Amino acid sequence: MDSIVLTEELNKKYQTLKDYLRSFGSLLVAYSSGVDSTFLLDTAVEALGKENVTAVTASSCFFPGREHDEAVAFCRERGIRQIIVEIDELSIEGISQNPPDRCYICKKELFSTFVRIAEENGLAAVAEGSNMDDNGDYRPGLRAVAELGILSPLRHAELYKEEIRTISRMRDLPTYDKPSFACLASRFVYGETITEEKLSMVDKAEQLLLDMGLRQVRVRIHGSLARIEAQPADMAFIIEPDNAKRISGYLKSLGFSYVTLDLMGYRTGSMNETLPLK
Repeated sequence: MDSIVLTEELNKKYQTLKDYLRSFGSLLVAYSSGVDSTFLLDTAVEALGKENVTAVTASSCFFPGREHDEAVAFCRERGIRQIIVEIDELSIEGISQNPPDRCYICKKELFSTFVRIAEENGLAAVAEGSNMDDNGDYRPGLRAVAELGILSPLRHAELYKEEIRTISRMRDLPTYDKPSFACLASRFVYGETITEEKLSMVDKAEQLLLDMGLRQVRVRIHGSLARIEAQPADMAFIIEPDNAKRISGYLKSLGFSYVTLDLMGYRTGSMNETLPLK
C-alpha cells in the first residue's frame, strides 16, 4: 500500500481523537465492522492498549451474517477482547411498526445494554462511531446516544467519513475502502411492518447484487416492491438483459412482486425523503 502522509489539519484531528480516548482510561467500543467503528476500535486500542479496550458487537436479524463474521474475525486476528450480545430488536415495543423514531427506540435499548456491560466489566465509558457527516441527516439514534451519555469520539474530533477513510488507509485497516452500510431496518419505508421474513428478503437480495460485483447498493422494500439503489456507473450493468433477468427472477423468488431500479441512484437515508420537513 502506498505511504499515506496526513495533512497537518488531519493529523491534528487524529491526535485530538487519541488524546480524548486516552483521557477515559478504559472503553467499551460499539463495534459493527463498519468503516467508522473499525477505525474507532483501532484507535482506542492504540491510545489505551488492548488490556483497556473491549469491543461489543450486537448479533441480530437487523445485520447480515457477513458483517458479524467480519467483526469477529477482526477482533480475533488482532487479539481484541470482544463481547457478542444477542439482540432481538423485533421484540422491542414499537420497533416492528417502524415509526420515524424507530432508530431512537432501538438505539436506546441497545446502548442501555452496552452501558450495563461496561459497568459489569469495570470500563469507564461506552463509545460509538458516528462522525461529522451524521450531523447532516435525520438521525434519531443520536438522541439516544446523547441521553445515555455515550461517547461519540469521532464527532468530538470533528472527523468526516473521507478523513476516517484516509487515516484508516494509513493504518492499513481492511475497511478503509469498505462501502457504507446501515442496518437492514433502514430499507423499510416508515410505517411498513418489519418482519424477520422481510429482513431476510432484503438481505438475500442485496447479497446477490454484491456477489455480482456491485459494491455500494441498497434494496429498499415497499410492500411487495423492491427498489434497487445503485451507483450511476452500475445502472447499465443492472439493466443489461441477462443481468436484469437474473436479478428480477431471484428477487421474485424471494417474494417480491415487482423489481425496480431507482433512477436517482444510491444515497444514504433515502427513506427520510418521505418525512415532512421541519
